Amino acid sequence: MTIWLTGLPCSGKTTLGHAVTERLLAAGGKAELLDGDALRRDLWKDLGFSRGDREENIRRIGSLAEVLARNGIVAVVSAVSPYRAMREQIRSLSSSFIEVYVNAPLTVCEQRDVKGMYRRARLGELTGFTGIDDPYEPPFDPEVECRTDLETVEESVEKILGAIGARGASTASSG
Repeated sequence: MTIWLTGLPCSGKTTLGHAVTERLLAAGGKAELLDGDALRRDLWKDLGFSRGDREENIRRIGSLAEVLARNGIVAVVSAVSPYRAMREQIRSLSSSFIEVYVNAPLTVCEQRDVKGMYRRARLGELTGFTGIDDPYEPPFDPEVECRTDLETVEESVEKILGAIGARGASTASSG
């Protein structure tokens, strides 16, 4: 299956992705974290941040996630994936898909931003930044919503593991 964590930059996607992956592995499952930033840095250096490049990035991640899922590995994807239509396209091509909306207010995301990307975007030094001058389209009906400004990491992880368990996959959820 594919667990797709989407949300604004600095909303907590990577933190939750690591934690969920660790829990699945600790329970004896097969899981792999596909982090959007790492994939862009290591594999997709040819892509920029135009709408077309962002869509291609998500298409590539979705294809990789589906290959893993077909081979019995839970693909935990942590990617901004700002456009709803692309997430829906990936969902339609996936054998089993759980969308997790990692929801944190823009102000909280800006406070968490250790790289200073939001500050640079607000100063006009960085254009096309999701949440500032490029849209983020929240999911209409995600299987899970994690309010990372109100929940602990563990509370959010338990919600995600509960959704995985409801689909019949093994988890280390202590509920």
